[in-house]
Amino acid sequence: MASGFFALLDDIAALMDDVAVLSKVTTKKTAGILGDDLAVNAEKASGFVSSREIPVLWAISKGSFVNKLIILPIAFLLSAFLPTAVTIILILGGVYLAFEGAEKVYEVFVPHKHLETAEDAQSLSEDEVLEQEKKKIKSAILTDFILSVEIVIIALGSVLEQTLMMQIIVVSIVAIIATVGVYGIVALIVRMDDFGLRLVKVSKGKGALFFIGNMLVQSLPYVIKSLSIIGTIALLLVAGGIFVHNIAYLHHVLESWPSLIKEFVVGLVVGLLALLLFKLVMKVVGMIRG
Repeated sequence: MASGFFALLDDIAALMDDVAVLSKVTTKKTAGILGDDLAVNAEKASGFVSSREIPVLWAISKGSFVNKLIILPIAFLLSAFLPTAVTIILILGGVYLAFEGAEKVYEVFVPHKHLETAEDAQSLSEDEVLEQEKKKIKSAILTDFILSVEIVIIALGSVLEQTLMMQIIVVSIVAIIATVGVYGIVALIVRMDDFGLRLVKVSKGKGALFFIGNMLVQSLPYVIKSLSIIGTIALLLVAGGIFVHNIAYLHHVLESWPSLIKEFVVGLVVGLLALLLFKLVMKVVGMIRG
C-alpha cells in the first residue's frame, strides 16, 4: 500500500511538471494577444474619475472571469468531439487579429477624420455619468470576450496533441493568468498618475520624489500609447504565426526569411486583404442603403 501511495505521488509530481512546462510554452504563444489585451484594457479603464477607476476595473475583471467560464467548456467540448473546428476557429481568429492589426497600421498612415462625440462631463447628472460608465464597462467586457476567445483557442491549439485532462488544466491556468495578470497590470497603470501626484505633494516640489512623481504623471499617456504600438506588432506576429503553422502552403513561403519577419509580413498581408474586403463590403452596403 505504501509503495502504491508513493507511486501515486510520483505520478502527480510528473503531471505537475508536465503542466508547468506546457503552461509556460502556451503562455509564450499567447503573449502577443495578451499584450494587445493589456493595451486595449488599459485604454478602456482610463479616463474615469480617479475614485471610480478601481471599481470600474473590478467590474470589467468580473466580466472577464464570466467570459472565461462561458468560453472554456465550449472550447473543451470542441476539442473532445470536433478537434478540426479548433483549427478552423484558430485560423478565423488569426484573420480577425490580422485585420485588427492592419486597421491600426492603416489609421496611422492614411489620414482620416475622427468623430468627436465626447460630452462635457460637468453638464451631465450623476445618473447620466453612471449610465455612461455602465456602457463603457459593457463595451470593455465585449472586447474582452473576443480577446478571450482568441487566447483560449490559441492556448488550446498548442496542446491539442495532449490528453483532454491536460488540455483542461493547462488552458485553464493560462486563462486565469490572462485575467489576473492583465487586469493586475492595468490596475497599476491606471493608478500610476495618482501615485505620481501623491509623490509630488509629499516632495513639496523638490528632490527625487518630485522628479519620480512628475515622471509618473507625465509618462502615463506615453505608456498607454507604447502599449498600443507593441500590441499592434504583437497582433500581426501572432496572426502570422497562426497562418504559417496551420496552413501548409504558407509554411513554405519566404522560407529563407527569419521566422519573426516572415510571420509579421504574412500577418500584415492577410490583414490588409481582410481590411480591403471589409471596406469594399461596407461600401457596397452603403450604396445599397443610399
